[in-house]
Amino acid sequence: MRVVAGTAKGRTLLVVPGHGTRPILDRVKTALFDILRPRIPGMTMLDLFAGSGSVGIEALSQGAESCTFTDLAHAAVTTIKKNLAHTGLADQAVVRRVDALKFLNATDQQYDLIYVAPPQYKNLWVDAMRRIADRPTLLRRASTDSDGNEEPGLVIVQIDPKEYVQLDLGELRETRQNRFGNTLLIFYQISGDLAVADESSDDEGEPDDPNVADAFGEVLEDEEPA
Repeated sequence: MRVVAGTAKGRTLLVVPGHGTRPILDRVKTALFDILRPRIPGMTMLDLFAGSGSVGIEALSQGAESCTFTDLAHAAVTTIKKNLAHTGLADQAVVRRVDALKFLNATDQQYDLIYVAPPQYKNLWVDAMRRIADRPTLLRRASTDSDGNEEPGLVIVQIDPKEYVQLDLGELRETRQNRFGNTLLIFYQISGDLAVADESSDDEGEPDDPNVADAFGEVLEDEEPA
């Protein structure tokens, strides 16, 4: 596993020992960041269930301003910190050993992107999406100024396609899916921001070619810079 682009391009990343995480394949990460690239510069990101930190580190490498990484597993937190040090991106990151769902309830921060990639087949992604839907202020809203330069906040879920169910999340709406083998990426935005998003990207809410995409700890135990 490696960083595919940006300031840390080519750096090899450590994988969390054991089988409790779902690392993203480099080809999936490349496709994901091809989609995200216009909104990456200056972005504030939350990488939930971060595992090795690969997705958040990729965002930082490609120009994101900051990323908060959360994982409850000590081995994952240790791996994230080592990967941030190896890529030279630690100064832009905060790593928390914390239960992701409780973090969503407690944080007062706002994000441009929330990435959700929990352990498989435990329905945690559904729980996380319901928490985010209950607190839409976690996501940055589309700009209402005359320039209209601020992109609306986005949630991306990474799951196995077999886990997918359609969710009623109120004003948080599914806008896109991309499937890559046994990895499904699902995109969500606040419904009131979709018109702004459509102005900046004509195909943001449209499915891709079906041959490529048939759809896309307990309490806060510590808080410290990576």
